[in-house]
Amino acid sequence: MSRSSIIHVVLALSLLWATKIWADEPVRVEDARGQWVELSAPAERIVALAPNIVENFYSAGAGDKLIAAVSYSDYPEQAKQLPEVGNYKAVNYERLLLLNPDLIVAWGSGNGNQMVSKLEDLGFTVFVSESHTLEDIAANVQSFGKLAGTSDYADKSAETWLERLTELQVNHKNLDSVSVFYQVWNEPLQTLNGDHLISDVIETCGGRNIFADALVLAPKISIESVLNRDPKVIIASGMGEERPDWLDTWEDYPRIDAVKEGNLFHIPPDIIQRHTFRVLDGMEMVCDDLNRVRGKG
Repeated sequence: MSRSSIIHVVLALSLLWATKIWADEPVRVEDARGQWVELSAPAERIVALAPNIVENFYSAGAGDKLIAAVSYSDYPEQAKQLPEVGNYKAVNYERLLLLNPDLIVAWGSGNGNQMVSKLEDLGFTVFVSESHTLEDIAANVQSFGKLAGTSDYADKSAETWLERLTELQVNHKNLDSVSVFYQVWNEPLQTLNGDHLISDVIETCGGRNIFADALVLAPKISIESVLNRDPKVIIASGMGEERPDWLDTWEDYPRIDAVKEGNLFHIPPDIIQRHTFRVLDGMEMVCDDLNRVRGKG
C-alpha cells in the first residue's frame, strides 16, 4: 500500500472514530417538569405518547427514531405506520416493556402525572413535554432534536417556523380587541382557559378569550355563562375537517353578538389544538376570521 493510501485510510478511520465519539456523547435536556433527563447517547428507540409529540419529532428530523406511538398519531402520513401502545390516557405497559425503548416522551397535561410516575417506576427514562405558548412548540422541537441527535435539522426547522410566527405577530399588533368564545365541544359544552396555547393564538390575532380566567384548563361551562359574556366571535373545533352541525345551534340565541353578526367560525382541530408547527395554519385562519369581523365594524 502506498504512503498516500495509508494516509487516506488513517484519515477515514479517524473520521469514523470521531463521528462515533460524537454520536455517543451523553445527552442532557431539561423537560417541562424542570427535571434534567440524561441519556448516555442520543436516543435511537423512542416512544411518543401523544400525536403532537409524534408530529414534532418528524419536524425535528427524528421521525425515524420513533418505534411506537398512541392512537390518532396520523401526521405526517408515515406516522400512521407506527405500532400503537394505547392512547394518551391509557397505555399498554407490558407492550412497552417488550419494545424496550431507550426514551419515552410524554405529554404532561394529557398523559398526566400518574402515568409518568408509573413509567418511571418501571424503569423507563421519561421526558415530559408541554406547550403553554407558541414559542414552546419550537423549544420542544429543539429539545427533541437534542434527545435524538438531530439538533442541526431541528434548530433550522424551529428557526424557520419562528420567523413565520414573528411575521404573524408583527402583522397583528395593536389591532382592536375582539372577544372570542372558543368551543371545543357541545355536549358537554366545553372551552379552554388562558393557560392553553389556543389563548395565545387568539391573543396574537388581536382577540380576547372570554374564558381566559377559568380555573381549569378545559372547563365545562353553561350556555348562560356564554350568554352573559356575549362574545363577538364563536370559533368551534369539533372532530375533523368538517364544520360541526352543533355550531349552528347558537342561532337559537340571537341576542349574542356573534350570532347577530354572523360570526360563527370553524377551525379544524388538528391545525389548532395540536401543539405542532401546523398550529400556524390554524392561527392564520383565526386571524383572517377576526380581521373579517373588524372589517364589518
